[in-house]
Amino acid sequence: MKNIYLPIEATIEDVISETSNIKTFLIRPKQPFSFKTGQFIELSMPGIGEAPFTPSSDPNISEVMEVTIMKAGRITSLLHQASKGTTVGIRGPYGKGYPLESFEGKDILILGGGVGLAPLRSLLFSLFSDIDKYNKVLLRYGARSSADIVYKTAIPQWAKKKKVDIVTTVDVGDPGWKGNVGLVTTILKDLPLNLKKAVAIVCGPPIMMKFGVLKLMDLGFKPQEIYLSMEKNMSCGLGKCGHCRIGKFYACKDGPVFTYEELKDIPDIWD
Repeated sequence: MKNIYLPIEATIEDVISETSNIKTFLIRPKQPFSFKTGQFIELSMPGIGEAPFTPSSDPNISEVMEVTIMKAGRITSLLHQASKGTTVGIRGPYGKGYPLESFEGKDILILGGGVGLAPLRSLLFSLFSDIDKYNKVLLRYGARSSADIVYKTAIPQWAKKKKVDIVTTVDVGDPGWKGNVGLVTTILKDLPLNLKKAVAIVCGPPIMMKFGVLKLMDLGFKPQEIYLSMEKNMSCGLGKCGHCRIGKFYACKDGPVFTYEELKDIPDIWD
C-alpha cells in the first residue's frame, strides 16, 4: 500500500531573494507534479521535518515549481540556508483551490498583503493564461515598505497585460518610493469594476485579511463573493492532526480556499 506521508524527491535548482526575509525557490521534482491554483504542498527537509506552502508558480507547468517562503520558523530558516542542488521532498497537492470556473465572465479583485502575494501569484498566472474568460483582473497589493515588496520586477510587467489593473501601496514611504503610501485598504476606492458581477480574493496577514474583508463588505461585496486563503496552523495536510481546525472545517481538507460566507459566523477566525 502506498505511504501517503512519503514525499517525492526534488532538487532546488535556484534561489531568488525577494526581500530580506523572503526567498523564492525553484524546485524540480523527480517526476512531473501538478497542482491547482490555491492548493498547497508539504515541503520537507529530509530527516529534519516539513511545512506546508502554497506554490507560487504557474499551475500549467508540471516539470518545475516555485515556492515563495518567508523566514519565520525552524523549517523555513533551514530552507533559507539551502542552496542550489539541495535535495528536498514534496508531497501533495492538498486541499481545494480557487474555483476558476465560477470567476468566468466576472471582474476579479485580488487583494494581497506582504508574502500573501505568493499564492496569489499562482492565481494570477492561471488568470493570465485564460484572460479572455474573465472581464478584468484588478490587483491591489500592499507591503510594509518598498523593500518588503515581493516580485518587484514582475509586478510592472503584469500591469502591462490586457484586462489587468494594478495598484500597489506601502505602509511607510521612503525617498525612493513614488507610489501610494497607506494601508492596502486605502487603495480600495474608485475601483473600476462592476460590483453586480464581481468576486474578490484576499490573502495576507490575518489583520490585513480581517480589515480587507470589512472594507470589501462596505464596498458592497457579499460574503459569498469573497474568497479567502486560510493557511493558518496547517501541519499534516491530511486532516489527521486537527491543528488547522476552523469551526467544523479543516483548513487542509476543506480549504485552504473558503468563501467568507462559510466562515463569517465562526468566532476568532483571524486569530
